[in-house]
Amino acid sequence: MSNLMMTRRGVMGLAALACGTAILPRAVLAAGTDWAAAPDIEAARAEAKVYTSYGMPDNWANYGEVLQLMAKKYGYTSEHIDTDMSSMEEILKFEAERGNPVGISGDIGILFGPVAESKGVIPPYMPPNAAKLPAGLKAKKGGWVATFAGVPAMIVNTDVVKNVPRSWDDLLKPEYTGLVSAVDASGMGGTQMALFLAWAYAYGGSEANMAPGAEYARKLLPQMAAGASSALTMERGEVPIQLKYDFNCIAQANALREKGINCEVVIPKGTIYAPSAVMINGYNVEKMNIAKLFLDFVLSDEAQTAFAKFGARPIRWVLGDLDLPAEARAGWLPDEQYADVIQVKDWASIDVAQLARYWVEEVTGG
Repeated sequence: MSNLMMTRRGVMGLAALACGTAILPRAVLAAGTDWAAAPDIEAARAEAKVYTSYGMPDNWANYGEVLQLMAKKYGYTSEHIDTDMSSMEEILKFEAERGNPVGISGDIGILFGPVAESKGVIPPYMPPNAAKLPAGLKAKKGGWVATFAGVPAMIVNTDVVKNVPRSWDDLLKPEYTGLVSAVDASGMGGTQMALFLAWAYAYGGSEANMAPGAEYARKLLPQMAAGASSALTMERGEVPIQLKYDFNCIAQANALREKGINCEVVIPKGTIYAPSAVMINGYNVEKMNIAKLFLDFVLSDEAQTAFAKFGARPIRWVLGDLDLPAEARAGWLPDEQYADVIQVKDWASIDVAQLARYWVEEVTGG
């Protein structure tokens, strides 16, 4: 990610979500036994000299420190190279480069885990630490696991916006017209879809009833800024109300305050816990050992604590399986702000393509 606060989840439309049936990776089929086996640690050390990822910049939920901790634990040095992408772009990148695989892993919104499975880009490796996760928070046969949860929230430049919005309803007030970052849940990004789902829940709906979310989104469209939202547009006050995960809001707020810019992070009532996940590239047989090692490591105490230090809520902590030291939670917002955050009932039941199509048909009128 070229800038810490740039919105990472881009949107490119429905076409990629609706492309055909699964394409089984030749590399996975050719090396199925090896993929299913435990990683060879010595081989992983050699493979990790250059660790290439997609959508996993060092400053996204603290992946930089997670990779450093893994290197220290297993005794190797590594250069991390990342290309910032949305969830669907990562899946398509794995698929496109299957003849010459480069990426080892990617961070995706949990809604895109089943998409990766259906497209056959992930391998049949289930790491031992995945035993800590229930169904729905890991792939059926391996290849991706949930890592941490973000909460759709808002950050407000209070040097520009004096009357801080406190709820989703507040964003509809005329004084905020053109000041809210644009949202488009039409297909490629987990954050955008999580926002849409949060609005459904906030107004009495659910993953099975998105109509209340669509009704709210239609009302919010006129409030959205015409230009792109970024760290710079927030800093300059051009898009002074931005919607993103809470941990990104916290990181952005810290950076703004260091520059003397006043801001506030708000957790609106009726928002949700939205897990992210890590997937590994089933085509990249040459890097399979470090990929398998990483898929297991992200659920370790060390990695989960590193996510927490950034402000992301580790999935094992959310499940009650991890005690975090106080210092790991020092940068978190007060617990009372999360009193009304909702747990989504059934992530596995959500079809990304259907959700994206519903946005287009019911919100934007496409």
